[in-house]
Amino acid sequence: MKLIRERLVNILMAAGEILVGILLLINPLGFTAGIIAGIGMLLTALGTLWVLGYFREEPLEAVKGQKLTKGLCAFAGGAFCIFKYEWFIATFPLLTILYGIGILLTGITKVQWAVDMLRMKVKLWYYAAISAAVTLLVAMVILMDPFTTTAVLWNFIAVGLIVEAVADILAMFFSAKRHKEAEKAE
Repeated sequence: MKLIRERLVNILMAAGEILVGILLLINPLGFTAGIIAGIGMLLTALGTLWVLGYFREEPLEAVKGQKLTKGLCAFAGGAFCIFKYEWFIATFPLLTILYGIGILLTGITKVQWAVDMLRMKVKLWYYAAISAAVTLLVAMVILMDPFTTTAVLWNFIAVGLIVEAVADILAMFFSAKRHKEAEKAE
């Protein structure tokens, strides 16, 4: 139970990756459109709040914060996301490259985690190394973009997210178990 409390954020992130992976498998374009529209709604609401906040402030304070500019930009961006979400889907190859770069950076972070565990002489450090290798492999495949259709790539991303999240959870639990055993031995 202590492990779950200590690693709650990591567990929730892995569970979120699994959920996103499942939703992507079910309806990739619908899920993507929903996410983009949701971001648009958040931007629109934030833009509205900034614009209203601008007019509620004293003129000298309002000039400093530039809430009107920020609000109008956020509102415009949000409206674009809501009404032109297809544009994001059409620019999918660029977004895929950005996503692949994000996964690559995550994999590099996991390499650090595995090396730290190895240096601390955690016996099952290789679980973290396997998780890092899977993440780096997923990133490389995404960045090389060998797929001819968006649907195949979405399915690959979905399965990759699920496998990566399961590997993270296993690495976390096994490393914590071994770390606990090592502490008891000392």
